[in-house]
Amino acid sequence: MGIAAVVALIGLSRGLVASWTAGMKSRGTEIVVHNMRGSLTPKPFPAATRDRIAHLPGVAATCMILVDLMSVENAELMIVSGREWGCFAWENLKVVSGRIPKDQMERAVLLGTTAADVLKKKVGDTVQIETEELTVVGIVEGGAFVENGSIILSLPLLQQITGNQDKISAIDVRVAAGTNDAEIRRLCEEMSRLIPEAHADPAGEHLAHTEGYRVINAMSWGTSLLAILVGVLGVTNTMLMSVFERRQEIAILLALGWKRSRIVRMILWESAMLGLLGGIIGVGLGVIGVHLMQAAPAIRGLLEPDLSFNLILMAVTIAVCVGVLSGFYPAWRSSRLTPSLALHG
Repeated sequence: MGIAAVVALIGLSRGLVASWTAGMKSRGTEIVVHNMRGSLTPKPFPAATRDRIAHLPGVAATCMILVDLMSVENAELMIVSGREWGCFAWENLKVVSGRIPKDQMERAVLLGTTAADVLKKKVGDTVQIETEELTVVGIVEGGAFVENGSIILSLPLLQQITGNQDKISAIDVRVAAGTNDAEIRRLCEEMSRLIPEAHADPAGEHLAHTEGYRVINAMSWGTSLLAILVGVLGVTNTMLMSVFERRQEIAILLALGWKRSRIVRMILWESAMLGLLGGIIGVGLGVIGVHLMQAAPAIRGLLEPDLSFNLILMAVTIAVCVGVLSGFYPAWRSSRLTPSLALHG
């Protein structure tokens, strides 16, 4: 169960960052100016701050965003994204059915394909956000899991609905062609200096740097390590019982000339194999658990778990190490047996 916890919890926490990073890349965002250091949801700051950075050398385009996680009808949590009308954040949206809103004041929304499925909406239906009913005019494919799970509308409309007039929660920035990573980081530093009420990070890094994500990641690892500790005790108990039941067999091997070090290696090898088998089963259970959690209404459409090869390899490696660690004491106990036990029936 410890390995299943590692795969499920770490896969979800890593998937949170990977999903939002993919969403940024799909929009062509390279720098994010935000105010979400202490939480996972950005805090609004004045929209006028965009003017301080829009004309910096190396900035090709900017787009003001207001985004929030809120309960929408039967969905416990949905991403609602208000975007500056006509900015580049609309360019990645491919219309599957319907159309794009006519202008920024049309009381209409677009639904990502996953959001439409979760809300069970089609073009022409209405969706209630807070106290407002808005018409679904289009279903779109955003090129990333997070984009497909979002409700998208114009920035002024969401500002009005949420009471955040002249407020935004992020500024997406595209840099000039040919700008390298070092220049992007220098731009981030300059933007953070010019907008002290917010902070600029390269796209994909902004979420990982927040206190909220660090808490989630720490809790995921803490829970996993606790489950692993329980697993260590379980494997140790299993190996001790195995040694106890095979005392005469081990004594016979010693009487036949086996060195005590060879007995230790045998027990450790068996323990490692038990850990490997448990790891493979744990990975399978973890993958099943992740897919079940991903389908849960509370997080469906919010993130795509990161079940990468590296995570699977790490989980199996931990399982083998747990097996070896759990086998040390039983191996030591087995090496202390005397060949005279072979004489007892």
